Amino acid sequence: MRAVLCGGTGFIGSALAEALSARGDEVWIITRSKPAAPAAGLLYATWDSWLADPGQTGPIDAIVNLSGATIGRRWTPKAKALILSSRIQAAGSIADAVARMPSPPAVLVNASAISLYGHSESVQGRYPMPFDESAPPHPEDFLSETIVQWEAAADRIPIERIVKLRIGLALGKGGGSYSLLSLPTRLFAGGRLGSGRQGMPWIHIDDIVGLILLCLDTGTISGPVNAVAPDSVDNDAFGRTLAKVLGRPYWLHAPAWAIRAALGEMSALLLTGQFAIPRKALAHGYVFRQPKLEGALRDLESRR
Repeated sequence: MRAVLCGGTGFIGSALAEALSARGDEVWIITRSKPAAPAAGLLYATWDSWLADPGQTGPIDAIVNLSGATIGRRWTPKAKALILSSRIQAAGSIADAVARMPSPPAVLVNASAISLYGHSESVQGRYPMPFDESAPPHPEDFLSETIVQWEAAADRIPIERIVKLRIGLALGKGGGSYSLLSLPTRLFAGGRLGSGRQGMPWIHIDDIVGLILLCLDTGTISGPVNAVAPDSVDNDAFGRTLAKVLGRPYWLHAPAWAIRAALGEMSALLLTGQFAIPRKALAHGYVFRQPKLEGALRDLESRR
């Protein structure tokens, strides 16, 4: 297929571009500025040039939208405005480009996040746990409210089949959350965060890529898809498994009040979470490359 990747130079986008190119697909990366040293086998267009002439890529089969400013920053009013606007504006620009194409692509895979369901602890009793794709959105903080608006913007893109990939905690080398999450444990300061009971819906980078390929290739998949591993764990179990893999002690408890004092509103990323399952992916026959946390962490360490 000929695929356009918006946000294709980031952690997930780079891995996806490599996988698509390796299987013979033509890959166009839409980016703010063309790289000085383009990756072999990939084609590039700037946002400005693509929006001015969406036909420069030729007819396309799919768009994958991974665009959006990182949420891993202190949530000041300015940062929150950027996190939200970068996602809404990217979706709006894609909608404008698609509307001017002679023939729209068959599918859009739009990044989203598992946080849309709200916090497992506060939603418990209102919906059976863990969350699958039939669970309703439950916006109760800045991030979940942002995701609701992000998905609504994606729904306005004039493409018939839209997949909203609700990604959990992405684990990989050279990007994602793994380096920061593992650092305290590497420094012999591992331990639970807050209560330790909050869900940590993780997924290995290889399975994020695998699920995107599944969604691109399977015409019967649309709507929300949970991009999480089937091994649903809480923060305490995640930390203990990480300490075991790294051969480090697990002993230092970081109280919730200290995390809130240090990170402010962004502390919700560490102190709340979701228990979720990838019901739709499993129903469509997807076989996870890394279904268990310990195996996934050992694989990442083997790549160091």
